[in-house]
Amino acid sequence: DVIVVDPARAGLMNDGIENILSIRSSKVVYVSCDPVTLARDLKELKKVYDVKEITLFDMFPWTYHVETVVLLIRKF
Repeated sequence: DVIVVDPARAGLMNDGIENILSIRSSKVVYVSCDPVTLARDLKELKKVYDVKEITLFDMFPWTYHVETVVLLIRKF
């Protein structure tokens, strides 16, 4: 029971966040290429989920871009 999202640089749309919150899966894995939209989306997702783990991947050496993978666990 896991939701995996990998949105474009603009992040999740409001409908996407609302759908995730309403499904209430036990885990969400969020892959992001933009820390700003990730922070914005996590602010909303933290209403139902706790951030369990954050991992950064430097997939583009010699640039400032990083991929971020966040594991969220539903609050009980």
